[in-house]
Amino acid sequence: MRIICFGDSVTRGITFLNGRFKIIRNNYPALLQKGLGEKDVVINKGVFNDNSDCLLKRLDEDVLDLHPDLVLINIGGNDCNFRWDQVARLPEEEHIPVVPLNRYLNNIKLITEKISSSGSMPVLLSLLPLDPVRYYQALMTHYSQNIGHWISCCGGIEHWHGMYNRSLKELADKLHVTLFDLRTAFKKKGDLSELINEDGLHPTATGYQAMAEILLSVLPSLCPTTEHLRA
Repeated sequence: MRIICFGDSVTRGITFLNGRFKIIRNNYPALLQKGLGEKDVVINKGVFNDNSDCLLKRLDEDVLDLHPDLVLINIGGNDCNFRWDQVARLPEEEHIPVVPLNRYLNNIKLITEKISSSGSMPVLLSLLPLDPVRYYQALMTHYSQNIGHWISCCGGIEHWHGMYNRSLKELADKLHVTLFDLRTAFKKKGDLSELINEDGLHPTATGYQAMAEILLSVLPSLCPTTEHLRA
């Protein structure tokens, strides 16, 4: 069984400590590998700061050419994010997400269709929850207080994050693609202040452990061909 974890910095294993990004060794794909043992291979194809545009561009090389059995796709947090340097500079102007919603959904459609056509099984993972208060605090520390004004007018990242996540679920239903609600399961694992780091976005070591535990428990039900996996 070959499993590819395909996504952004959360898949790569990025955490945020003392004002700096770092790669944590025990990221969720690495912990999946430990949990599954030697009988299965888990390949980490997460890239820092990627969005669905980037995933589509590297789909052939990083996924299709490797002929996986299962592809866990976790993407969207950077798509619905904003170019905060522009927001800080022009807080009165209208700003759109890095990857607009319609393009994000079309990218997901193309990615899942190509994976399915290749004979592999795509499984979409919902967006992880975020801590908007700590995220805004980190942004305003890095950029300026001007961001706060714009957030109050547009609804903020939580509004967009929720919109993209709901739209992803609707698309999965429409395409008959398996989607696992990682967001809800993650919230049930404990206090988000312990699961998400000070930037309000990236998991802590405890958060990555929670992700791995959740996915190890549901893999057999998500994909019938993984019935041999440890539940």
